[in-house]
Amino acid sequence: MVDVFTKLPVAVLSLNPAVDITYEIPQLIADQKVHALESRYDPGGNGINVGRGLKRLGVQACTFCVVAGEIGRFLRHQLDAQLDQVSYLEVDGETRINGTILESITGAQFEVSGVGPTVSSTQRDHLLDRFVTHCGDGLGIITGSLQRSLPTDLYAEAVRRVRAAGGRAVVDSHDELLRNAIDAQPFLIKPNRFELEALVGRSLTDERDIIREARRLQERGVTWVCVSLGGEGALLVTSSSVLKGEAPSVPVASTVGAGDSMVAGMAALLAQGASAEDALREGIACSAATVMQPGTELFDKEMVDRLRGEVSVTPLGYGFSSGS
Repeated sequence: MVDVFTKLPVAVLSLNPAVDITYEIPQLIADQKVHALESRYDPGGNGINVGRGLKRLGVQACTFCVVAGEIGRFLRHQLDAQLDQVSYLEVDGETRINGTILESITGAQFEVSGVGPTVSSTQRDHLLDRFVTHCGDGLGIITGSLQRSLPTDLYAEAVRRVRAAGGRAVVDSHDELLRNAIDAQPFLIKPNRFELEALVGRSLTDERDIIREARRLQERGVTWVCVSLGGEGALLVTSSSVLKGEAPSVPVASTVGAGDSMVAGMAALLAQGASAEDALREGIACSAATVMQPGTELFDKEMVDRLRGEVSVTPLGYGFSSGS
């Protein structure tokens, strides 16, 4: 169980946050206006979701984010109400708006990601300095997309700086951002199965295949590799073990934020020095509790407490010991 006392400082980097708008409609019809059954506005972006998740788990964390324009002011209003500590960098332009459409008739989900504001190299370096300073010897969580103006090796730079300061970097991204970050040897990465397949350039047909590729990433310097598998749970490969976490069966309202919730759950336990098994269990419980929520809403802490006991974590063989 998560304690409100956090042993290590936790910093979250969110360079491209958003305001998330979710519409529930009967069904999309081409060239016709569709009236929403429900709509909601939430602070969004992967890093923001992780920060919100940590707050709900009682973890004191500081979220470092970029805001711009009128949408940025609206986002600040939301974040000030939902997070304990936020460090803002204001730039020109407008904070992006992301859209999610949920079809009640078909159960289909559509997502559109907006375009964020331009961030200069000077502004980027200023925010990164603040992020690394706050992280110290704790956890630096680096996640989400980047504005087009920012280089794809930025997360690698962030990982190196966190490590140089004595901290541990947690990275949840994809494509070139993730590929470059891996070269900098973060402590934990959390690709989903699709992202891992894109990273290695081939389909991964079974559990052994996924574990084999995770071990190869570990050999390149990543300490923990967690591969999320949706409703099937997740695999966590450490230096001494392979753990399989089975997700509890829950009704799915929306999958938005499930991966971010898993990162928040695992980071919350890492900050307290918990075992790999407990960290994986917490991450899966948070993810399962989030998919039960509408739109981009995240988990309810009471539901996480209920689901935690339903998450089965089993050490697998594959030539490794059962330790964490």
